[in-house]
Amino acid sequence: MVFSRLISQSRGFATSALRRGGDHGCPPPGDNLPFSINNRYKLTVYFILFFGSGLTVPFYAIRHQLLKK
Repeated sequence: MVFSRLISQSRGFATSALRRGGDHGCPPPGDNLPFSINNRYKLTVYFILFFGSGLTVPFYAIRHQLLKK
């Protein structure tokens, strides 16, 4: 009984928060990011460089260890 009351209260809170809307002083999505998401090609290059650099580091580390004398 207590559990069902708690669930109904949390549901009521969530729906009231959603009904208020998000246009009251909230920035648009992506406005608080340190890079622009408007140019999709530039964003793709950033993603490739970021994730690609993380994937190449272990291979260069192995190569360095194997080439050490």
